[in-house]
Amino acid sequence: MADMQLPVMPPVPPMLAKAVKQFPAGEVSFEPKWDGFRSIIFRDGDDVEIGSRNEKPMTRYFPELVEAIKANLPERCVIDGEIILVGPSGDRLDFEMLQQRIHPAASRVKMLSETTPVRFVAFDLLALGDTDYTERPFAERRAALEDALKPAKAPIHLTRTTTDLDTAKEWFHQFEGAGLDGVIAKPLDGLYEPDKRTMFKIKHERTADCVVAGYRLHKSGPNRIGSLLLGLYNADGVLASVGVIGAFPMARREELFEEMQELVTDFDDHPWAWAKQEEGNRTPRNAEGSRWQAGKDLSFVPLRPERVVEVRYDHMEGVRFRHTAQFVRWREDRTPESCTYEQLEEPVKFDLGDVLG
Repeated sequence: MADMQLPVMPPVPPMLAKAVKQFPAGEVSFEPKWDGFRSIIFRDGDDVEIGSRNEKPMTRYFPELVEAIKANLPERCVIDGEIILVGPSGDRLDFEMLQQRIHPAASRVKMLSETTPVRFVAFDLLALGDTDYTERPFAERRAALEDALKPAKAPIHLTRTTTDLDTAKEWFHQFEGAGLDGVIAKPLDGLYEPDKRTMFKIKHERTADCVVAGYRLHKSGPNRIGSLLLGLYNADGVLASVGVIGAFPMARREELFEEMQELVTDFDDHPWAWAKQEEGNRTPRNAEGSRWQAGKDLSFVPLRPERVVEVRYDHMEGVRFRHTAQFVRWREDRTPESCTYEQLEEPVKFDLGDVLG
């Protein structure tokens, strides 16, 4: 990258969004909230860098995207967007498969680039040619981006936008079925401000009653709960691992530890007996460990699955919560057996191809 000469140079932290409950009024542009890796692309001729949310380059993990960038993006540009992966069904995003693309072995990277190729959805322009667009309003940046990407073909896409509130609300409900994450709202007169929450995000928010089936300790000590492991019963009556809750005040972590001790059991009679370390198994989601937190201990203390908690979540990724769920309240009035997948709201099915346009 030593020869790269652009008006905006890497690394650049992306502009961020603030979560809001209502669609903002006023002069705003709405667009789908893509569920992938946020990335700023820097291209200067044959020099390409794929930036990331933490400003570390991801270029080596996506060789097929580097080639697509050279074939489809302007010769010299800096473009903000999202790296996405379309699942095997072809009709929705698959974030879990996308995570698997981050791998240390070059041979694995090459194989995955051929078997599970990614796409890039562009949604903002920071620079074009010798012009820095970060000090220009979004309406102008968007118009220049549309013009710059007119010749672009898949796997490079330009995100849809609308200034019509009713259309944005339709997208919010329809597009979730294609694996999208909500709607982003950008003030039309807003500048590009790296690392500042000047956009707005409207995300799906739902609640579910889950069984607490285990806990992990907090890093600060052996008498504090780090996270509670959640389960739901599937159609076969099997308790499936669906996610965790973990945002508790420090004093509450100690109280929870005391409260949970009477439920501590061993794996012999636990529905997640597969988690016994000596049997060489881990939770299905973490079969290869966590690539994002190398060396993190993924084992847990099993609990008798007797307590029910209501949690807040945004959406599902397969059979699990896509993000960490939030604690709402204990449900002493619910039996563990009543905590099934049937209570979850099914998103409207929608074809991803229609969203990509």
